[in-house]
Amino acid sequence: MKEIETLESKIVYRNHWMSVREDKIKRQSGTSGIFGVVEKPDFAAILAIEDEYIYLVEQYRYAVEERYWEIPQGAWENKPDSDPLKLAAGELKEETGLKASRIQHVGFQYLAYGYSTQGYNIYLATELSQSTAELDTEEEGLICKKFPLKTFENMILNDRIKDATTVNAYGLAKLKGML
Repeated sequence: MKEIETLESKIVYRNHWMSVREDKIKRQSGTSGIFGVVEKPDFAAILAIEDEYIYLVEQYRYAVEERYWEIPQGAWENKPDSDPLKLAAGELKEETGLKASRIQHVGFQYLAYGYSTQGYNIYLATELSQSTAELDTEEEGLICKKFPLKTFENMILNDRIKDATTVNAYGLAKLKGML
């Protein structure tokens, strides 16, 4: 038996990138409640690392009204069932202009499973070559720069990098002995 029974589900908001649904539920105890669930397609997060350097992108994040450094990441909303490896390679090229001869899967994580269905595949991209970035309109003003790994780690420790996906991806790869 499921822990929670969904009694009713309705979409309360939808746009090109996401939908929000509200579910009326019944718990095993018999009490009722509601859950708000954000539905977004899974995305790819790419650790582009070579010669003790990591490539980061900086862009304006509207929700928090600041520019922040993070690893390249993104989804293809118009192709949500795309192969995650192709998505990773495509996002890396789009945001940085980099092509990787070697891409290893690090793992899959959920972004915030307390309220969202969205997850992400983490990849380690190495053996990099430079080409031209192909930014989307939404990525206007995006900057790509490489940083020594020690500088990157200090940026995390000093609150210059606040993106949980970036910190998590790096930590997971490091814990798995991939870095």
